[in-house]
Amino acid sequence: MTNVNNEQMEFNIPAELPVLPLRGVVVYPMMWLPLTVGQERSIRLVDDALVDTSQQRIIGLFTSRDPNVEEPTPDQVYEVGTAAVVHRMLRAPDGTIRLIVQGIERIRTTGYLQEQPYLRANVEVVPDAEEGSLEQEALMRTTLDLFRRLVSLVPHMPEELETAAINAQSPRQLAYLVAASTRMEPEQAQEILEIDPVSQKLVRLNSILSKELEVLELGRKIQTQAQDEMTKMQREYFLREQLKAIQKELGEGDEQEAEIQDYERRIAEAGMPAEADKEARRELDRMRKMPTQAAEYTVIKTYLDWMVNLPWSISTSDDLDIAHARAVLNEDHYGLDEIKDRILEFLAVRKLRLERRAAQAEGGETPVEDEHKDMIRREREGVILCFVGPPGTGKTSLGQSIARALGRKFVRLALGGIRDEAEIRGFRRTYIGSMPGRIIQSLRRVESRNPVFMLDEVDKLGRDFRGDPSSALLEVLDPEQNAEFRDHYLDVPFDLSQVFFITTANWVDTIPQPLLDRMEVINLSSYTEDEKVNIAKGYLVPRQIKENGLRPGEVAFEEPALRRIVREYTREAGVRSLERQVGTICRKVATQMVEKGGAGPVVVTAESVPQYLGRPKFLEDVAERVETPGVATGLAWTPVGGDVLFLEATKMPGSKGFMLTGQLGDVMKESAQAALSWVRNRAKDYGIAEDFFTKNDIHVHIPAGATPKDGPSAGVTMATALVSLLTGRPVRKDVAMTGEITLRGQVLPIGGVKEKVLAAKRFGLTTVILPKRNEGDLEDVPEAVRAKMKFVFVERVEEVIEAALTPATNSHEAEALEQVSAPEPEAAPEPVIEVTAS
Repeated sequence: MTNVNNEQMEFNIPAELPVLPLRGVVVYPMMWLPLTVGQERSIRLVDDALVDTSQQRIIGLFTSRDPNVEEPTPDQVYEVGTAAVVHRMLRAPDGTIRLIVQGIERIRTTGYLQEQPYLRANVEVVPDAEEGSLEQEALMRTTLDLFRRLVSLVPHMPEELETAAINAQSPRQLAYLVAASTRMEPEQAQEILEIDPVSQKLVRLNSILSKELEVLELGRKIQTQAQDEMTKMQREYFLREQLKAIQKELGEGDEQEAEIQDYERRIAEAGMPAEADKEARRELDRMRKMPTQAAEYTVIKTYLDWMVNLPWSISTSDDLDIAHARAVLNEDHYGLDEIKDRILEFLAVRKLRLERRAAQAEGGETPVEDEHKDMIRREREGVILCFVGPPGTGKTSLGQSIARALGRKFVRLALGGIRDEAEIRGFRRTYIGSMPGRIIQSLRRVESRNPVFMLDEVDKLGRDFRGDPSSALLEVLDPEQNAEFRDHYLDVPFDLSQVFFITTANWVDTIPQPLLDRMEVINLSSYTEDEKVNIAKGYLVPRQIKENGLRPGEVAFEEPALRRIVREYTREAGVRSLERQVGTICRKVATQMVEKGGAGPVVVTAESVPQYLGRPKFLEDVAERVETPGVATGLAWTPVGGDVLFLEATKMPGSKGFMLTGQLGDVMKESAQAALSWVRNRAKDYGIAEDFFTKNDIHVHIPAGATPKDGPSAGVTMATALVSLLTGRPVRKDVAMTGEITLRGQVLPIGGVKEKVLAAKRFGLTTVILPKRNEGDLEDVPEAVRAKMKFVFVERVEEVIEAALTPATNSHEAEALEQVSAPEPEAAPEPVIEVTAS
């Protein structure tokens, strides 16, 4: 039994005590604490302790390691606790008992004696060690200062706690008083109880107090800011109310009422349809009933601003003068007759329709019902064109010219990279910062309900988890539906049927079929050399002279110079690169004039072009590349125009079979296999040894290996290259070919004839071999190009071989005999097979 003096009271702590586990609570020495006991074994423990006078009503209070365990075992209870005396006990009607206990001293369990009916253990007293140093005194003062700040910040902590802390008689008492009064986790409270000496308790306690103060001060700051904001709003409200009263006394109007009256006037003048007018007035009534400081007030105000600023009834009158429109289109663009004719057709039809309506009105004919008239108008007004062609062919600039010819306003919307459906249809007003889609935004910006609206790069729309913009365009680009286009933000129909929609694309493969079906597709093909030269003379050169600060008489381009630029410095379907080269020459001429002080004129000749642009970038090497047998010239279609491909075939001893390289697609690989099968089937006809394919490897390569290639139209070119390789007869230098083949040797039709023929002309080829079924496609090729080229139409691969390969000569036959049917060195000589021309 240990004798302990606590607050002028002496207690003898027995060496054996009943253990009362506490959940989430730590009792400190020298502290008074109320406890509620409800478990059956704990109630029995208290009853026995109060009956046993030898125990002096002393029990051991130990904290459970896990507060969720109702009846912890000895290993689930901390070893260090507090010996406490029970001063009062009160039994409650619910069966629990209420205790008032006083902590006496720290104790530690040395071993448990029993677990039933309650825990009982041997304990030893472990008093706190006090140093009495200057450091301990400084720690006490720091703890006291922190505790004072804590009491001032926590409303439920009485000021008496601060007084009690100031009157603490020892560092130990101060530490336990502050710890018992501070909010902390049970683990932290147990740590304070176990730490020795007292100075270390104070260090740890100061750390906990500092963190708690930071949290409380931050909370106080946030609360103060919120209160200040509320005070500011209340102050503004009172000031506004006072201002209203002053304005009323002075006979002046209310600012909010004046704003609402302005909206009423603008809604009446906007010319909205019935549904839109009803919705706008409904929102205006809501706005009238709410204070201006309400968040919803600004949302409604923004919505009404959009509604009253849209061109519901504002439109431009079409210039229906056909001659004027033709002159404008010809002034801005060279060629493009199909598109120009389509615009003139639109004007002519519109002019006739208006004239007949006027005649019906003058003749007093019975008018058609309004709904029927609206339906007819919507069916006939909708114009949606899709310009498809390579880059640089003038698709975008055509839209501006069409608007100028019609006398309409022009607006352009770039669709490339748009992935969100809301970009087209708008965002619903449930979101903060919502706004209409780009269609409505563009119409508000252009301030007209019937502009020429260009949707650029429609083939480059994306899609992701936010939606599919191309699906949203289905309603926009459908004349049957766009008369009641409903933007998510406006949530009322807007008539798009008067808009002249034009879309542009480089190719149609990526455009969804339902969207493509709603548009009238007009193809823009590659420009010929003559067209490029004429465009340069009439449009590009004057524009670059003006943009580079020159006058028309200070620099001049001769036609041969422009042709050389087209042939040797550009290789494109359009004219963008050509304009850049012309601009480069103009800038160099301007630099020379500034440096040397010359006034011109400077004449750019074909011979002087390299002085400005350097060495040629593109040289005609077709003749050099097809000198060797096994090389054939093919024609290909690309999204940027036609192009020329050189198919190279070679052979070597081996047994690996047939190899294809050049980043070929599956379709092109299958065409190569079909070509090889046809050649093997006809090997005897061309004097090829029967065992050649078992003793030799064939490798076919299409240069520009980094560029993906695919399609069936290279079939005849592959067959020609293989026959040229195996017979030793080179392909004619001026011949290019295209066509799909079958295993039976038939030549099937292909697409892109115009682009491929123009590519052959660009490379200086004069003869083009085409499938017989594509003969009608030559009508798309300009007459000037057809007059300078020869076209061979074939139905069988044998005809291609005969037209493409050079005639068989003795040297060719000798080479063929040596390379194709030469015997193995160790084998017996085989009979010589004579190779003749097919």
